[in-house]
Amino acid sequence: MTTPTYQNKAKQALLADQLVLCMGLRQARTADIGPMAASCGFDAIYVDMEHSAISHDTTSAICVAAIGHGITPFVRVPGHLASDMSRVLDGGAQGIIIPHVNTAEQAQAIIAACKFPPIGHRSVMGANPALGYQAIPLAENNSRLNHDTVVIVMLETPKGIENAEAIAAVEGVDMLLIGSNDLCTEMGIPGQLKHPKIKEAYETTAAACRKHGKFLGVGGIRGDLELQSQLTALGARFIIAGNDVAYLMSAARQDVQALRKACVK
Repeated sequence: MTTPTYQNKAKQALLADQLVLCMGLRQARTADIGPMAASCGFDAIYVDMEHSAISHDTTSAICVAAIGHGITPFVRVPGHLASDMSRVLDGGAQGIIIPHVNTAEQAQAIIAACKFPPIGHRSVMGANPALGYQAIPLAENNSRLNHDTVVIVMLETPKGIENAEAIAAVEGVDMLLIGSNDLCTEMGIPGQLKHPKIKEAYETTAAACRKHGKFLGVGGIRGDLELQSQLTALGARFIIAGNDVAYLMSAARQDVQALRKACVK
């Protein structure tokens, strides 16, 4: 078997029980964002196609460049269309994030689109940017992509939390990722990320992940180090630490305030 030179480094870290920090991308449109995030110390990036107008072409360019600089590219697709999932994976994504997963049946359909037989029914592309277009036998190509491709399902509603154990039990699902802001909004408590209902949802999902050997991820908790620490203690090993828009605006705002203070008398 060919020595794998294009491994999914974020998945390797997760398997080693290490914390993976991911940066979301909503406005970045150039391939240099991957190496920039890597230089800052992030383990992964994800292109947010759900909340932006970014194209498949640009998404692929960002993913391919990220792989070459040792940072794992994920893509959050807009919905549950199998064609979106297969296109971003064929375009170089090493993992896929699917929003608003509420049932095990939805999770099974996602696996069918994202994994090759015998796990799913993803159509075969052959040489793939996620593996550096290496000339390897098709059976090895498919096997490695099945292993390396991280399938992340987002739980963002009370129904999704209620079905967390059934979703976690689906073969091929790698991670349950709680979308904290959508979840608390659906619960009628927008912004209250320390509400007992949200805490219970975290605990329910963490228990489902432990039972079925899946990774626990959390998004929407940027800047709250106390909550982030509590969730890693609960078992979370994938944290979406923030996104390009928030980081840009935060740094720019601080610079403007400093300059106003220093230069305006």
